[in-house]
Amino acid sequence: MATARCWWQTLDLSLIVLLPLAGVLILALLPAGWQKSCRWVALSTLLADLGLMIWSFWRHFDPTLGSLQLVERINWLPAMGLQWSLAADGVSAPLVLLSGLVTMLTVAASWKIELKPRLYFALLLAQASAQAVVFLSQDFLLFFLAWELELVPVYLLIAIWGGQKRQYAATKFILYTATASLLILISGLALAFHGEGFTLNLQELSQRSYSGNFGLLCYLGFLIGFGVKLPIFPLHTWLPDAHGEANAPVSMLLAGVLLKMGGYAILRFNVQMLPEAHLKLAPALMVLGIVNIVYGALNAFGQDNVKRRIACSSVSHMGFVLLGVAAVNDLGLNGAMLQMISHGLIAAGLFFVTGVFYERTKTLSIPNMGGLAKVLPITFALFLITCLASLALPGMSGFVSEITVFLGITSNDSFTIGFRVIAIVLSAIGLILTPMYLLSMCRRVFFGPRIPALATLGDMNPRELTIALVLVVPTLMIGFWPRLASGIYDATTDAISAQIHSSLVALLEMSSAIG
Repeated sequence: MATARCWWQTLDLSLIVLLPLAGVLILALLPAGWQKSCRWVALSTLLADLGLMIWSFWRHFDPTLGSLQLVERINWLPAMGLQWSLAADGVSAPLVLLSGLVTMLTVAASWKIELKPRLYFALLLAQASAQAVVFLSQDFLLFFLAWELELVPVYLLIAIWGGQKRQYAATKFILYTATASLLILISGLALAFHGEGFTLNLQELSQRSYSGNFGLLCYLGFLIGFGVKLPIFPLHTWLPDAHGEANAPVSMLLAGVLLKMGGYAILRFNVQMLPEAHLKLAPALMVLGIVNIVYGALNAFGQDNVKRRIACSSVSHMGFVLLGVAAVNDLGLNGAMLQMISHGLIAAGLFFVTGVFYERTKTLSIPNMGGLAKVLPITFALFLITCLASLALPGMSGFVSEITVFLGITSNDSFTIGFRVIAIVLSAIGLILTPMYLLSMCRRVFFGPRIPALATLGDMNPRELTIALVLVVPTLMIGFWPRLASGIYDATTDAISAQIHSSLVALLEMSSAIG
Protein backbone atom coordinates (compact mmCIF):
# COMPACT_ATOMS: atom_id res chain seq x y z
CA MET A 1 0.00 0.00 0.00
CA ALA A 2 1.38 3.41 -0.96
CA THR A 3 1.98 5.83 1.90
CA ALA A 4 2.94 9.48 2.23
CA ARG A 5 6.61 10.01 1.49
CA CYS A 6 9.08 12.37 3.11
CA TRP A 7 11.41 14.44 0.96
CA TRP A 8 14.33 12.07 1.60
CA GLN A 9 12.23 9.15 0.33
CA THR A 10 11.64 10.69 -3.11
CA LEU A 11 14.89 9.30 -4.53
CA ASP A 12 14.12 5.61 -4.05
CA LEU A 13 14.41 4.80 -7.74
CA SER A 14 17.65 6.76 -8.12
CA LEU A 15 19.13 4.84 -5.20
CA ILE A 16 18.05 1.56 -6.82
CA VAL A 17 19.85 2.61 -10.01
CA LEU A 18 22.98 4.10 -8.41
CA LEU A 19 23.65 1.57 -5.64
CA PRO A 20 25.20 -1.02 -8.02
CA LEU A 21 27.46 1.73 -9.41
CA ALA A 22 28.62 2.43 -5.87
CA GLY A 23 29.54 -1.26 -5.71
CA VAL A 24 31.61 -0.84 -8.88
CA LEU A 25 33.48 2.02 -7.22
CA ILE A 26 34.19 -0.09 -4.14
CA LEU A 27 35.52 -2.89 -6.34
CA ALA A 28 37.80 -0.43 -8.12
CA LEU A 29 39.25 0.73 -4.78
CA LEU A 30 39.86 -2.75 -3.37
CA PRO A 31 43.57 -3.55 -2.81
CA ALA A 32 45.14 -6.00 -5.25
CA GLY A 33 45.35 -8.76 -2.64
CA TRP A 34 41.62 -8.65 -1.95
CA GLN A 35 40.49 -10.26 -5.19
CA LYS A 36 38.44 -12.93 -3.44
CA SER A 37 36.44 -10.22 -1.66
CA CYS A 38 35.00 -9.04 -4.99
CA ARG A 39 32.23 -11.63 -4.94
CA TRP A 40 31.19 -10.61 -1.43
CA VAL A 41 31.11 -6.92 -2.35
CA ALA A 42 29.00 -7.63 -5.44
CA LEU A 43 26.63 -9.98 -3.62
CA SER A 44 26.18 -7.63 -0.66
CA THR A 45 25.53 -4.69 -2.97
CA LEU A 46 22.89 -6.50 -5.01
CA LEU A 47 21.25 -7.96 -1.89
CA ALA A 48 20.95 -4.43 -0.52
CA ASP A 49 19.64 -3.24 -3.88
CA LEU A 50 17.02 -5.99 -4.01
CA GLY A 51 16.01 -5.19 -0.44
CA LEU A 52 15.64 -1.52 -1.40
CA MET A 53 13.45 -2.51 -4.37
CA ILE A 54 11.18 -4.64 -2.21
CA TRP A 55 10.93 -1.97 0.49
CA SER A 56 10.25 0.88 -1.95
CA PHE A 57 7.55 -0.94 -3.89
CA TRP A 58 5.97 -2.41 -0.76
CA ARG A 59 5.79 0.89 1.08
CA HIS A 60 5.33 3.47 -1.65
CA PHE A 61 3.86 1.73 -4.71
CA ASP A 62 0.07 1.38 -5.00
CA PRO A 63 -0.78 -1.51 -7.38
CA THR A 64 -4.39 -0.33 -7.68
CA LEU A 65 -3.24 2.72 -9.66
CA GLY A 66 -2.54 2.37 -13.37
CA SER A 67 -0.54 5.60 -13.58
CA LEU A 68 3.14 6.36 -12.99
CA GLN A 69 4.32 6.44 -9.39
CA LEU A 70 7.52 7.27 -7.45
CA VAL A 71 8.20 9.92 -10.09
CA GLU A 72 11.66 11.54 -10.05
CA ARG A 73 12.54 14.25 -12.56
CA ILE A 74 15.68 16.38 -12.63
CA ASN A 75 16.97 18.49 -15.53
CA TRP A 76 20.28 16.82 -16.35
CA LEU A 77 21.45 18.33 -19.66
CA PRO A 78 18.85 20.99 -20.55
CA ALA A 79 20.66 21.93 -23.78
CA MET A 80 20.02 18.41 -25.09
CA GLY A 81 16.59 18.12 -23.52
CA LEU A 82 17.90 15.24 -21.37
CA GLN A 83 16.25 14.67 -18.01
CA TRP A 84 17.03 12.26 -15.22
CA SER A 85 13.43 11.06 -15.24
CA LEU A 86 12.49 7.85 -13.46
CA ALA A 87 9.11 6.40 -12.54
CA ALA A 88 7.43 3.03 -12.03
CA ASP A 89 4.08 1.57 -12.96
CA GLY A 90 2.62 -1.92 -12.99
CA VAL A 91 4.53 -2.88 -16.13
CA SER A 92 7.97 -1.80 -14.92
CA ALA A 93 7.80 -2.62 -11.18
CA PRO A 94 7.63 -6.47 -11.44
CA LEU A 95 10.35 -6.52 -14.10
CA VAL A 96 12.62 -4.38 -11.91
CA LEU A 97 12.12 -6.89 -9.09
CA LEU A 98 12.74 -9.80 -11.46
CA SER A 99 15.94 -8.25 -12.78
CA GLY A 100 17.16 -7.48 -9.25
CA LEU A 101 16.55 -11.06 -8.13
CA VAL A 102 18.09 -12.74 -11.18
CA THR A 103 21.16 -10.49 -11.21
CA MET A 104 21.79 -11.12 -7.50
CA LEU A 105 21.52 -14.87 -8.08
CA THR A 106 23.84 -14.53 -11.07
CA VAL A 107 26.53 -13.20 -8.72
CA ALA A 108 25.89 -16.05 -6.28
CA ALA A 109 26.16 -18.54 -9.16
CA SER A 110 29.51 -17.04 -10.18
CA TRP A 111 31.24 -17.91 -6.91
CA LYS A 112 33.98 -19.96 -8.56
CA ILE A 113 35.04 -17.32 -11.10
CA GLU A 114 38.82 -16.95 -10.88
CA LEU A 115 39.69 -15.16 -14.12
CA LYS A 116 39.71 -11.37 -13.52
CA PRO A 117 37.10 -11.50 -10.74
CA ARG A 118 37.23 -7.74 -10.11
CA LEU A 119 36.28 -6.96 -13.72
CA TYR A 120 33.72 -9.77 -13.88
CA PHE A 121 31.73 -8.67 -10.85
CA ALA A 122 32.08 -4.98 -11.76
CA LEU A 123 30.45 -5.76 -15.13
CA LEU A 124 27.57 -7.56 -13.42
CA LEU A 125 27.02 -4.55 -11.15
CA ALA A 126 27.16 -2.13 -14.08
CA GLN A 127 24.66 -4.31 -15.92
CA ALA A 128 22.32 -4.22 -12.92
CA SER A 129 22.36 -0.42 -12.94
CA ALA A 130 21.77 -0.12 -16.70
CA GLN A 131 18.89 -2.60 -16.78
CA ALA A 132 17.16 -0.80 -13.90
CA VAL A 133 17.31 2.45 -15.90
CA VAL A 134 15.82 0.69 -18.94
CA PHE A 135 12.79 -0.40 -16.93
CA LEU A 136 12.38 2.85 -14.98
CA SER A 137 13.34 5.61 -17.42
CA GLN A 138 10.68 8.09 -18.52
CA ASP A 139 13.00 10.01 -20.85
CA PHE A 140 13.66 8.52 -24.28
CA LEU A 141 17.29 9.61 -24.48
CA LEU A 142 18.02 8.28 -20.99
CA PHE A 143 16.28 5.04 -21.94
CA PHE A 144 18.33 4.76 -25.13
CA LEU A 145 21.63 5.46 -23.36
CA ALA A 146 20.90 2.75 -20.80
CA TRP A 147 19.75 0.38 -23.57
CA GLU A 148 23.11 0.85 -25.29
CA LEU A 149 25.25 0.79 -22.16
CA GLU A 150 23.85 -2.54 -20.98
CA LEU A 151 25.12 -4.15 -24.19
CA VAL A 152 28.76 -3.52 -23.24
CA PRO A 153 28.89 -5.62 -20.04
CA VAL A 154 27.10 -8.52 -21.73
CA TYR A 155 29.48 -8.39 -24.71
CA LEU A 156 32.52 -8.48 -22.42
CA LEU A 157 31.07 -11.19 -20.18
CA ILE A 158 30.63 -13.44 -23.21
CA ALA A 159 33.87 -12.46 -24.97
CA ILE A 160 36.14 -12.95 -21.92
CA TRP A 161 34.49 -15.70 -19.86
CA GLY A 162 32.72 -17.65 -22.62
CA GLY A 163 33.54 -20.91 -24.39
CA GLN A 164 35.77 -21.72 -27.34
CA LYS A 165 33.73 -19.70 -29.85
CA ARG A 166 33.11 -16.82 -27.45
CA GLN A 167 34.51 -14.13 -29.74
CA TYR A 168 32.18 -15.16 -32.56
CA ALA A 169 29.14 -15.30 -30.26
CA ALA A 170 29.94 -11.96 -28.58
CA THR A 171 30.55 -10.22 -31.90
CA LYS A 172 27.33 -11.58 -33.35
CA PHE A 173 25.44 -10.41 -30.26
CA ILE A 174 26.80 -6.86 -30.42
CA LEU A 175 26.32 -6.56 -34.20
CA TYR A 176 22.68 -7.63 -34.05
CA THR A 177 21.76 -5.51 -31.04
CA ALA A 178 23.77 -2.41 -31.92
CA THR A 179 22.46 -2.34 -35.50
CA ALA A 180 18.90 -2.71 -34.24
CA SER A 181 19.50 0.20 -31.87
CA LEU A 182 19.82 2.55 -34.84
CA LEU A 183 16.18 1.87 -35.70
CA ILE A 184 15.18 2.51 -32.09
CA LEU A 185 17.00 5.86 -32.09
CA ILE A 186 15.56 6.97 -35.43
CA SER A 187 12.01 5.99 -34.47
CA GLY A 188 12.26 7.61 -31.05
CA LEU A 189 13.61 10.89 -32.38
CA ALA A 190 10.94 10.89 -35.09
CA LEU A 191 8.27 10.75 -32.37
CA ALA A 192 10.07 13.44 -30.36
CA PHE A 193 10.09 15.90 -33.28
CA HIS A 194 6.55 15.07 -34.40
CA GLY A 195 3.69 17.33 -33.39
CA GLU A 196 3.81 20.52 -31.37
CA GLY A 197 7.13 21.00 -29.63
CA PHE A 198 10.10 18.73 -29.15
CA THR A 199 9.94 16.38 -26.17
CA LEU A 200 11.73 13.27 -24.99
CA ASN A 201 9.35 12.59 -22.10
CA LEU A 202 7.72 9.20 -22.64
CA GLN A 203 4.47 10.15 -20.94
CA GLU A 204 4.09 13.23 -23.15
CA LEU A 205 4.95 11.20 -26.24
CA SER A 206 2.27 8.62 -25.37
CA GLN A 207 -0.37 11.38 -25.24
CA ARG A 208 0.24 12.45 -28.83
CA SER A 209 -1.42 10.97 -31.90
CA TYR A 210 0.68 9.29 -34.59
CA SER A 211 -1.62 8.24 -37.40
CA GLY A 212 -1.14 7.09 -40.96
CA ASN A 213 2.08 5.88 -42.52
CA PHE A 214 4.22 7.84 -40.05
CA GLY A 215 2.88 5.83 -37.12
CA LEU A 216 3.25 2.56 -39.01
CA LEU A 217 6.88 3.29 -39.95
CA CYS A 218 7.79 4.21 -36.37
CA TYR A 219 6.01 1.08 -35.14
CA LEU A 220 8.00 -1.12 -37.53
CA GLY A 221 11.24 0.58 -36.52
CA PHE A 222 10.60 -0.10 -32.85
CA LEU A 223 9.37 -3.63 -33.54
CA ILE A 224 12.54 -4.60 -35.39
CA GLY A 225 14.79 -2.80 -32.91
CA PHE A 226 13.21 -4.34 -29.84
CA GLY A 227 12.43 -7.60 -31.64
CA VAL A 228 16.13 -8.44 -31.84
CA LYS A 229 16.32 -8.45 -28.04
CA LEU A 230 13.03 -10.34 -27.51
CA PRO A 231 13.94 -12.14 -29.93
CA ILE A 232 11.52 -12.34 -32.88
CA PHE A 233 12.09 -14.73 -35.80
CA PRO A 234 14.19 -14.26 -37.97
CA LEU A 235 16.16 -11.82 -35.76
CA HIS A 236 16.85 -14.50 -33.15
CA THR A 237 19.96 -16.27 -34.46
CA TRP A 238 22.34 -14.52 -32.05
CA LEU A 239 20.60 -16.10 -29.06
CA PRO A 240 21.58 -19.81 -29.39
CA ASP A 241 25.19 -18.81 -30.10
CA ALA A 242 25.31 -16.42 -27.13
CA HIS A 243 23.83 -19.00 -24.76
CA GLY A 244 25.98 -21.77 -26.17
CA GLU A 245 29.21 -19.89 -25.45
CA ALA A 246 28.33 -17.83 -22.35
CA ASN A 247 28.92 -19.36 -18.94
CA ALA A 248 25.83 -20.46 -17.01
CA PRO A 249 25.49 -17.33 -14.82
CA VAL A 250 25.62 -15.04 -17.86
CA SER A 251 23.03 -17.25 -19.57
CA MET A 252 20.84 -16.73 -16.51
CA LEU A 253 21.16 -12.98 -17.04
CA LEU A 254 20.48 -13.23 -20.77
CA ALA A 255 17.33 -15.34 -20.40
CA GLY A 256 16.07 -13.91 -17.13
CA VAL A 257 16.51 -10.20 -17.85
CA LEU A 258 17.70 -9.21 -21.33
CA LEU A 259 14.92 -10.91 -23.27
CA LYS A 260 12.39 -9.23 -20.98
CA MET A 261 13.77 -5.83 -21.98
CA GLY A 262 12.55 -6.49 -25.51
CA GLY A 263 9.06 -7.46 -24.35
CA TYR A 264 8.87 -4.50 -21.95
CA ALA A 265 9.98 -2.03 -24.65
CA ILE A 266 7.37 -3.34 -27.11
CA LEU A 267 4.68 -2.81 -24.47
CA ARG A 268 5.98 0.64 -23.57
CA PHE A 269 6.62 1.99 -27.08
CA ASN A 270 4.72 -0.03 -29.69
CA VAL A 271 1.55 -0.58 -27.68
CA GLN A 272 1.34 2.44 -25.38
CA MET A 273 2.66 5.12 -27.75
CA LEU A 274 1.39 3.80 -31.08
CA PRO A 275 -1.98 2.14 -30.34
CA GLU A 276 -3.45 2.89 -33.79
CA ALA A 277 -0.52 1.27 -35.60
CA HIS A 278 -0.62 -1.61 -33.10
CA LEU A 279 -4.27 -2.29 -33.88
CA LYS A 280 -3.53 -2.40 -37.60
CA LEU A 281 -0.50 -4.66 -37.26
CA ALA A 282 -1.77 -6.87 -34.41
CA PRO A 283 -2.69 -9.77 -36.78
CA ALA A 284 0.82 -9.70 -38.28
CA LEU A 285 2.31 -9.63 -34.77
CA MET A 286 0.21 -12.67 -33.88
CA VAL A 287 1.53 -14.51 -36.94
CA LEU A 288 5.10 -13.70 -35.85
CA GLY A 289 4.30 -15.02 -32.39
CA ILE A 290 3.01 -18.31 -33.83
CA VAL A 291 6.13 -18.64 -35.99
CA ASN A 292 8.29 -18.03 -32.91
CA ILE A 293 6.47 -20.72 -30.95
CA VAL A 294 6.53 -23.42 -33.62
CA TYR A 295 9.93 -22.65 -35.14
CA GLY A 296 11.65 -22.36 -31.76
CA ALA A 297 10.18 -25.68 -30.64
CA LEU A 298 11.14 -27.48 -33.85
CA ASN A 299 14.62 -25.99 -33.78
CA ALA A 300 15.10 -27.20 -30.21
CA PHE A 301 14.77 -30.80 -31.43
CA GLY A 302 17.87 -30.37 -33.59
CA GLN A 303 20.12 -29.24 -30.73
CA ASP A 304 22.44 -31.73 -29.02
CA ASN A 305 23.85 -29.03 -26.74
CA VAL A 306 21.78 -28.60 -23.56
CA LYS A 307 22.12 -24.82 -23.40
CA ARG A 308 21.38 -24.34 -27.10
CA ARG A 309 18.24 -26.46 -26.73
CA ILE A 310 17.09 -24.34 -23.79
CA ALA A 311 17.92 -21.19 -25.79
CA CYS A 312 15.70 -22.35 -28.66
CA SER A 313 12.95 -23.08 -26.15
CA SER A 314 13.26 -19.44 -25.02
CA VAL A 315 12.59 -18.31 -28.58
CA SER A 316 9.47 -20.46 -28.53
CA HIS A 317 8.25 -19.25 -25.14
CA MET A 318 8.76 -15.58 -25.95
CA GLY A 319 6.36 -16.14 -28.85
CA PHE A 320 3.60 -16.27 -26.23
CA VAL A 321 4.58 -12.75 -25.19
CA LEU A 322 3.97 -11.63 -28.78
CA LEU A 323 0.61 -13.40 -28.82
CA GLY A 324 -0.46 -11.72 -25.62
CA VAL A 325 0.58 -8.30 -26.88
CA ALA A 326 -1.19 -8.93 -30.20
CA ALA A 327 -4.43 -9.89 -28.43
CA VAL A 328 -4.90 -6.15 -27.63
CA ASN A 329 -7.07 -6.70 -24.54
CA ASP A 330 -6.48 -6.84 -20.81
CA LEU A 331 -6.32 -10.65 -20.66
CA GLY A 332 -3.76 -10.83 -23.44
CA LEU A 333 -1.58 -8.12 -21.90
CA ASN A 334 -1.85 -9.81 -18.49
CA GLY A 335 -0.74 -13.08 -20.07
CA ALA A 336 2.20 -11.39 -21.79
CA MET A 337 3.37 -9.83 -18.52
CA LEU A 338 2.95 -13.08 -16.59
CA GLN A 339 4.80 -14.99 -19.31
CA MET A 340 7.76 -12.62 -19.04
CA ILE A 341 7.92 -12.99 -15.26
CA SER A 342 7.39 -16.74 -15.41
CA HIS A 343 9.92 -17.34 -18.17
CA GLY A 344 12.48 -15.15 -16.41
CA LEU A 345 12.35 -17.40 -13.34
CA ILE A 346 12.11 -20.70 -15.22
CA ALA A 347 14.81 -20.04 -17.83
CA ALA A 348 17.21 -18.70 -15.20
CA GLY A 349 16.59 -21.89 -13.22
CA LEU A 350 17.17 -24.12 -16.23
CA PHE A 351 20.45 -22.44 -17.14
CA PHE A 352 21.64 -22.46 -13.53
CA VAL A 353 21.01 -26.18 -13.02
CA THR A 354 22.64 -26.83 -16.40
CA GLY A 355 25.69 -24.98 -15.14
CA VAL A 356 25.71 -27.15 -12.01
CA PHE A 357 26.06 -30.41 -13.90
CA TYR A 358 28.39 -28.83 -16.47
CA GLU A 359 30.84 -27.99 -13.66
CA ARG A 360 30.86 -31.67 -12.80
CA THR A 361 30.72 -33.32 -16.24
CA LYS A 362 32.63 -30.65 -18.24
CA THR A 363 30.32 -31.24 -21.18
CA LEU A 364 27.02 -29.90 -22.50
CA SER A 365 26.70 -32.52 -25.23
CA ILE A 366 23.56 -34.55 -24.68
CA PRO A 367 24.98 -37.73 -26.33
CA ASN A 368 28.00 -37.58 -23.99
CA MET A 369 25.91 -37.67 -20.83
CA GLY A 370 23.79 -40.37 -19.29
CA GLY A 371 22.70 -41.95 -16.02
CA LEU A 372 23.20 -38.75 -14.02
CA ALA A 373 19.99 -39.20 -12.02
CA LYS A 374 21.65 -41.75 -9.70
CA VAL A 375 24.77 -39.70 -9.00
CA LEU A 376 23.06 -36.26 -9.02
CA PRO A 377 19.56 -36.92 -7.62
CA ILE A 378 18.98 -33.41 -6.25
CA THR A 379 20.22 -31.79 -9.46
CA PHE A 380 17.95 -34.07 -11.48
CA ALA A 381 14.92 -33.27 -9.31
CA LEU A 382 15.38 -29.52 -9.70
CA PHE A 383 16.09 -29.76 -13.42
CA LEU A 384 12.95 -31.85 -13.88
CA ILE A 385 10.86 -29.35 -11.90
CA THR A 386 12.06 -26.45 -14.04
CA CYS A 387 11.41 -28.46 -17.21
CA LEU A 388 7.87 -29.25 -16.02
CA ALA A 389 7.33 -25.54 -15.32
CA SER A 390 8.65 -24.70 -18.78
CA LEU A 391 6.29 -27.13 -20.49
CA ALA A 392 3.35 -25.46 -18.69
CA LEU A 393 2.39 -28.19 -16.26
CA PRO A 394 -0.80 -27.16 -14.37
CA GLY A 395 0.05 -25.76 -10.96
CA MET A 396 3.13 -23.94 -12.21
CA SER A 397 3.54 -20.38 -13.47
CA GLY A 398 4.08 -21.37 -17.10
CA PHE A 399 0.62 -22.92 -17.29
CA VAL A 400 -1.12 -19.85 -15.88
CA SER A 401 0.66 -17.43 -18.20
CA GLU A 402 0.06 -19.43 -21.37
CA ILE A 403 -3.59 -20.20 -20.63
CA THR A 404 -4.15 -16.48 -19.96
CA VAL A 405 -2.68 -15.65 -23.36
CA PHE A 406 -5.03 -18.15 -25.02
CA LEU A 407 -8.00 -16.65 -23.18
CA GLY A 408 -6.93 -13.23 -24.38
CA ILE A 409 -6.97 -14.41 -27.99
CA THR A 410 -10.36 -16.10 -27.72
CA SER A 411 -11.98 -13.05 -26.08
CA ASN A 412 -10.86 -10.59 -28.77
CA ASP A 413 -13.91 -9.93 -30.96
CA SER A 414 -11.94 -7.76 -33.38
CA PHE A 415 -10.46 -10.94 -34.88
CA THR A 416 -12.68 -13.28 -36.87
CA ILE A 417 -13.58 -16.61 -35.32
CA GLY A 418 -11.65 -18.45 -38.01
CA PHE A 419 -8.48 -16.42 -37.35
CA ARG A 420 -8.73 -17.03 -33.61
CA VAL A 421 -9.24 -20.77 -34.05
CA ILE A 422 -6.30 -21.08 -36.44
CA ALA A 423 -4.08 -18.99 -34.13
CA ILE A 424 -4.91 -21.13 -31.10
CA VAL A 425 -4.51 -24.44 -32.94
CA LEU A 426 -1.12 -23.47 -34.39
CA SER A 427 0.08 -22.05 -31.08
CA ALA A 428 -0.99 -25.24 -29.33
CA ILE A 429 1.53 -27.12 -31.49
CA GLY A 430 4.17 -25.51 -29.28
CA LEU A 431 2.45 -26.93 -26.20
CA ILE A 432 2.69 -30.38 -27.74
CA LEU A 433 6.31 -30.07 -28.89
CA THR A 434 7.69 -28.53 -25.69
CA PRO A 435 7.24 -31.64 -23.49
CA MET A 436 8.72 -33.75 -26.24
CA TYR A 437 12.03 -31.91 -26.55
CA LEU A 438 12.39 -31.12 -22.84
CA LEU A 439 11.50 -34.54 -21.46
CA SER A 440 13.55 -36.33 -24.12
CA MET A 441 16.51 -34.18 -23.02
CA CYS A 442 15.90 -35.17 -19.39
CA ARG A 443 15.72 -38.82 -20.35
CA ARG A 444 18.96 -38.78 -22.35
CA VAL A 445 20.93 -36.75 -19.81
CA PHE A 446 19.70 -38.35 -16.60
CA PHE A 447 18.41 -41.79 -17.61
CA GLY A 448 20.49 -42.71 -20.65
CA PRO A 449 23.21 -45.39 -20.57
CA ARG A 450 25.55 -44.73 -17.64
CA ILE A 451 28.94 -43.37 -18.57
CA PRO A 452 31.63 -44.77 -16.21
CA ALA A 453 33.58 -41.48 -16.12
CA LEU A 454 30.52 -39.73 -14.67
CA ALA A 455 29.77 -42.30 -11.97
CA THR A 456 31.43 -40.53 -8.99
CA LEU A 457 30.18 -36.96 -9.24
CA GLY A 458 29.17 -34.88 -6.23
CA ASP A 459 25.65 -33.44 -6.01
CA MET A 460 24.59 -29.84 -5.34
CA ASN A 461 26.20 -28.05 -2.41
CA PRO A 462 24.13 -25.80 -0.07
CA ARG A 463 24.92 -22.63 -2.03
CA GLU A 464 23.76 -24.15 -5.30
CA LEU A 465 20.66 -25.66 -3.73
CA THR A 466 19.68 -22.30 -2.25
CA ILE A 467 20.01 -20.53 -5.60
CA ALA A 468 17.89 -23.17 -7.35
CA LEU A 469 15.18 -23.07 -4.67
CA VAL A 470 14.99 -19.27 -4.77
CA LEU A 471 14.05 -19.60 -8.46
CA VAL A 472 11.81 -22.66 -8.16
CA VAL A 473 9.70 -21.57 -5.16
CA PRO A 474 8.30 -18.38 -6.79
CA THR A 475 7.51 -20.42 -9.90
CA LEU A 476 5.35 -22.74 -7.81
CA MET A 477 3.83 -19.92 -5.75
CA ILE A 478 2.75 -17.98 -8.87
CA GLY A 479 1.38 -21.20 -10.35
CA PHE A 480 -0.94 -21.70 -7.36
CA TRP A 481 -1.56 -18.02 -6.62
CA PRO A 482 -1.19 -15.94 -9.83
CA ARG A 483 -2.34 -12.79 -8.02
CA LEU A 484 1.06 -12.74 -6.37
CA ALA A 485 2.37 -11.38 -9.68
CA SER A 486 -0.71 -10.16 -11.56
CA GLY A 487 -1.85 -8.02 -8.66
CA ILE A 488 1.10 -5.71 -9.32
CA TYR A 489 0.35 -4.99 -12.97
CA ASP A 490 -3.42 -5.53 -13.39
CA ALA A 491 -4.33 -1.86 -13.06
CA THR A 492 -1.69 -0.77 -15.57
CA THR A 493 -2.54 -3.39 -18.19
CA ASP A 494 -6.22 -2.48 -17.78
CA ALA A 495 -5.33 1.17 -18.43
CA ILE A 496 -3.31 0.25 -21.53
CA SER A 497 -6.17 -1.94 -22.76
CA ALA A 498 -8.62 0.94 -22.28
CA GLN A 499 -6.29 3.21 -24.26
CA ILE A 500 -6.18 0.68 -27.11
CA HIS A 501 -9.97 0.35 -27.01
CA SER A 502 -10.33 4.14 -27.29
CA SER A 503 -8.06 4.09 -30.33
CA LEU A 504 -10.14 1.27 -31.84
CA VAL A 505 -13.34 3.28 -31.36
CA ALA A 506 -11.69 6.30 -32.97
CA LEU A 507 -10.58 4.22 -35.96
CA LEU A 508 -14.06 2.77 -36.41
CA GLU A 509 -15.63 6.23 -36.24
CA MET A 510 -13.13 7.51 -38.79
CA SER A 511 -13.85 4.57 -41.09
CA SER A 512 -17.60 5.20 -40.77
CA ALA A 513 -17.14 8.89 -41.56
CA ILE A 514 -15.08 8.09 -44.66
CA GLY A 515 -17.59 5.44 -45.74
